[in-house]
Amino acid sequence: MASKTIESYRAGAEVFHGDELCRKKSIELLEELCLPNGLFPMEDLEEFGYNREVGFVWLIQKKKKDHVFKQIKRAVSYATEVTAFVEKYKLKKMTGVKTKELLLWLSVIEVYFENPTSEKLTFKTGTGLSDTFPASAFELEK
Repeated sequence: MASKTIESYRAGAEVFHGDELCRKKSIELLEELCLPNGLFPMEDLEEFGYNREVGFVWLIQKKKKDHVFKQIKRAVSYATEVTAFVEKYKLKKMTGVKTKELLLWLSVIEVYFENPTSEKLTFKTGTGLSDTFPASAFELEK
């Protein structure tokens, strides 16, 4: 049932294909939302879609990607498909992103700034736990 709902959000979306274009579009979106441009360090992207009307975005990559954000030593896993509803300073109702907490992988369901001037980015998991990190840890390395 949930996938039918997701499909309805895809209708009317801008859809892009190819790794280079999808990366570019995902970075542009993060910058437009005033979020760090390195939040989606995914590889071999096949599709990026954005329905501006409802604020729904998705990224599809060839295979799951594990990534460590070095500055905060935090492991994050990105499934082949990542989805989220977006608004300025926030990603919510996320699917396909997990973070490692001790020995457990927990689903990340929200990423947001408490307020627009904050330098700290908060990550909320499906268990209700949240953690805050410097936003600079999620910027693309130049």
